[in-house]
Parts: sequence; structure tokens; C-alpha cells
Amino acid sequence: MNEVLINNYKDFLNNGKTERECVAYIIAQAEKNGYKDIEKVNVLQPGDKVYVQKMHKAIALFNLGSDNLEQGMNILGAHIDSPRLDVKQNPLYEKDFTVYLNTHYYGGIKKYQWVTIPLAIHGVVCKKDGTTVHISIGEKDDDPVFCISDILPHLAQKQMKESASDFIPGENLDVIFGSETPAVKAKDDSEKTAEKECAKKNVLRLLKDAYGIEEEDFGSAELEIVPAGKARDCGLDRSLILAYGQDDRSCAYTSFRALLESTAHTRTNVCVCVDKEEIGSVGATGMGSHFFENAVAEVIARAATCLKGAYSELSLRRALANSTMLSSDVNAAYDPLNGDLYDRENASFLGGGIVFNKYTGSRGKSGASDANPEFIARLRKLLDDAEVRYQMAELGKVDQGGGGTIAFECAKYGMNVLDAGVSVLSMHAPWELTAKADIEQAYNAYKAFLTL
Repeated sequence: MNEVLINNYKDFLNNGKTERECVAYIIAQAEKNGYKDIEKVNVLQPGDKVYVQKMHKAIALFNLGSDNLEQGMNILGAHIDSPRLDVKQNPLYEKDFTVYLNTHYYGGIKKYQWVTIPLAIHGVVCKKDGTTVHISIGEKDDDPVFCISDILPHLAQKQMKESASDFIPGENLDVIFGSETPAVKAKDDSEKTAEKECAKKNVLRLLKDAYGIEEEDFGSAELEIVPAGKARDCGLDRSLILAYGQDDRSCAYTSFRALLESTAHTRTNVCVCVDKEEIGSVGATGMGSHFFENAVAEVIARAATCLKGAYSELSLRRALANSTMLSSDVNAAYDPLNGDLYDRENASFLGGGIVFNKYTGSRGKSGASDANPEFIARLRKLLDDAEVRYQMAELGKVDQGGGGTIAFECAKYGMNVLDAGVSVLSMHAPWELTAKADIEQAYNAYKAFLTL
């Protein structure tokens, strides 16, 4: 077992609980390995290493090979967003001496899994004076944590009769942010009004003192509610990792680490980590945007003179179409206690190695990217020669549902794309499980792929 890899992976999970934190971590590691911000580089030569970032929430790293970029690139693509709760723009309110933050959940979650567990707040508050305040509360041993309350079993008869999707309404996923009970009971309406304001005022005072934040600054904030706590070994044999955000940061980490520890030869090697996959790859930092396309254009423009040809729209299209890509995304691990949801012969298992999904999508492959068998055959040979363990799988039984990845967005360019990632148990839960062996095999597989 590559213990250094595993420990560094857990460090990444602990320090990358938001997209911004992941990008900052990746940039710091990349610069240690010789990568430069492309904005500071005018001309690129073979062997050069550069990165392009977008809004601090998406990043693409390039290690230039000696071939004309029109011949294509080897691309590892992952997403760095994970299901969570987002703080609304007007979030702070007090109700009967308890102060809450109003939230809106992000991505596919089971709402009941988020109540009564310790939560942390990560993100940024952007002020009108142009300054940005970075927030991380709930991760240090002496930090306060936050939580969402639930009904005690003694009073939950009605709640327990409702469906799992309904008994915790989305509007009830509000985080307890503070509380204060008046020392003396109010005697008249004016005193009651003062009572209702006292807890919220105290919280606002604390925010002002600690961070210089006013209530109206929430309007230009990006605050994410995530599980508090660090990645931990799981199981008496320590074979598993229990942590938040392993979908899809398990693949993002192994992808960018494989790139940093590889050297491009003829083909240019690339790792792209994007945002918004959990809500459809939308927005300026999602794979559905022109972010990656624009990043490749910037590289071609700077490398045109040394890599045989001037920049043109056609050169960009050829570079993308002739590329090969592993869409580094996770797959659902077989759950022995719920085996009836899986086609066991086409399921992925914890510890079985990196997972190849020829297609994803839901039910009749809706929203899928269906990889070409010729490309899969090349990869099989490559990994067999490198003695990398892999498994072929689908997400679950055909009629049970399904899911998508960024693969279909990249396949639009005409490149060969295959979903290849880590098997995850309890996917989209606040705490997810992966096998250490799979993290290592994914890393080895991505390194082998970069030699194509």
C-alpha cells in the first residue's frame, strides 16, 4: 500500500471541502512541481507546465509534449464539487431565541442524513470595498460547530409516517447558528420585541468583531455547509476511508497527482477539475461551459510557433477531437445489504480496482456518453501491461435509476471518452466510504493512461 499517497489524499480531503479550497490546494501543489499561471507565460515550449483557473472554482493543468497539439492530448477530467447545503443570500433570522442560517441544498442528497450531525461553514464573503473574507468554522478542535435539529422520537409519530423524501422538508434544513435566552421574562410588547432581537444582535456582533462582516454582506457571500471533521480510516483493518466529498474528490486528487508525477513526451498531458457537476455541469465553471475549450485555445496560441503551426479555430477543433480522455468519476460500490438494487455481475466492488463505465446515464442510457470499444480495448491492454487492477461495471440495475458525469460534455468534441474512477459506498451521504486499494489503483491507472 502506498501510505504516502493515502495520507496525502486524506490531507486533500481535509483541506478541500469546497471547490475554492480544492483549486487553491491544487495550485499550491502544482506550483511546487513547476507549474506556472498561464497569464505569466507568453510562449510555451515542449516540457513546459502551466495551469488555467476560472473564478477560483475550476482549473486545467497542462504539461506540453513535443507533438503538434492538433494531434490531441491525454486528458484526465474530474469534478470537485460535492453535495452540501448552501447558505441563502438573506439567511440570518431569529425564532424564539434561536438564530438560524437559512439554506438551500446543493446536488442530490437524502435530507434526513444532514440533521443532528456536526456541521462546519466554509466559503467566502465578498465585501463592497473589494476585500474578500475567507471563512472556515468548525474544523479546528476548539472551533464551535453547527447543526440542524430534529424532532425527538416521543413526538415524531406523524413524522415517522411520512416518506423519507418528505419527512424533512428542504426549508427545515436551517442551521442553528446561535441562541440566547433573556434572563428576565418580558413584561410588555416593547420588551418582547427587544427579546426577539437579542440573540441575532449578539451573533451579528460576533461576526463583526471576528470577521468584519455586516448582515448585508451575506448578499455577496458564498458559504457552504459541510460535515465537520477529518477523513478517518474505517474498519479494524483500516482498509477503508470514511470522509466527506469523496465523490468526486477521490478521482480529482488521484488525477492531478498522477499528472504532477508524470512527464509528457510526445502528447500533451492534461488534468481538468471542474465545478457544478452535481447540478448538471452548468455555469461558468462547469464542464458545460467553454472554460476548458478556452483554456486549450490559450495554450495553443502560446505554443503555436514551437509546435508546428499557427493558432486557428481549426487547430483548436482538431486538438480537442483527436484527444483521449478518462472522465475520472466515481461509481456506486456494491452494497451487500441492498444487493437487490444491483446487477451483481455488472457491479463494482470496494477493493476491486478502478471502475470502467462504458456508459452512464439513467434507465435507457439517458444522458450517457457511450465509449467506443476500440478505445476501451487500448486501455485494457495498457492497464494489463502496467499490472493495474480494474473492473467493468454499471451504477445499478437498469430500472433503478442512474447518474451522469462530465463525459458527455467532452464527447461533444468528438474525442474518445471513458468514465473511469473509484468505487464509493454511501455515495452522496455526508460521510462516504472508499477502499484505500482503489485510491492506489486509480492513481496507477491514471499514470499509465498519461503514457498513451
